[in-house]
Amino acid sequence: MSEARNRLVALTRELLNEWENTRQYWNDAKSSEFEKRFLNELQSGVNAAVTNIESLERILSKIHNDCD
Repeated sequence: MSEARNRLVALTRELLNEWENTRQYWNDAKSSEFEKRFLNELQSGVNAAVTNIESLERILSKIHNDCD
């Protein structure tokens, strides 16, 4: 599961880096609206997903250890 978490974080980071590059060419009210409406929400969602994945990893590890 940590592979999925790492991939999610890496892809999100890549997307946000590309967004920063895009902002050099598209920097108006609509781009700000897009960022607030979609990218900020995406970051919040990814952060929550990463937290949940880490929690699941701990639970699965405990279950695995308890079954041994």
